[in-house]
Amino acid sequence: MTECQIHGLLANERRRAVIERLDASTGTVTVRDLSTAIAETETGRSPPPARVRESVYTSLHQTHLPKLHAVGVVEYDRERSLVHVRPAVRQIDRHMDVVNGLGITWGEYYRGLGVFGLTLVIGSLAGLPVFGAVDPLLPASGTLALFAVSGAVQLWDDRWRVRRTVGRLLRLRIGTGRWAIPMPEWRVENDRDADRRRP
Repeated sequence: MTECQIHGLLANERRRAVIERLDASTGTVTVRDLSTAIAETETGRSPPPARVRESVYTSLHQTHLPKLHAVGVVEYDRERSLVHVRPAVRQIDRHMDVVNGLGITWGEYYRGLGVFGLTLVIGSLAGLPVFGAVDPLLPASGTLALFAVSGAVQLWDDRWRVRRTVGRLLRLRIGTGRWAIPMPEWRVENDRDADRRRP
């Protein structure tokens, strides 16, 4: 699969949600269960409204699952409405994670930091030269501090997506209970128009 094909697949939020859900599942999933899970994520409500669930089901059945099946990422049985991931999904997984300023994904960075910290602590406990002179609490605390700082940097780098997601969740709850937020009618209409234009 080419980079262009991968980026084309990941350009749609529902296809990304399908890949994430199926990648986390242990086997075959029904399209109905998949559409319900994605609708819950999109609306922030459980169970999701029937209208949204049906919209997600239709778009998965007619567009997204056939497209993912055509490139070999999922196995989709249209007649029985069953779907599961195929090994080709591994090519896409790396593109689903955000690459940081070092040119590696945040997942790779955190794994490397964890191994580095563990090596320092074990070296200190084992009394290895250079490491043995340091109390094991110092590298453990230093590694935890690096994890905390790195998490803050990652949130800062990703702040626009976080704000957009929170804003969307709040917009979805307009007029419902304690989440009611007054919003001008023109803003609501613009948001609906933008949602209709999305692929």
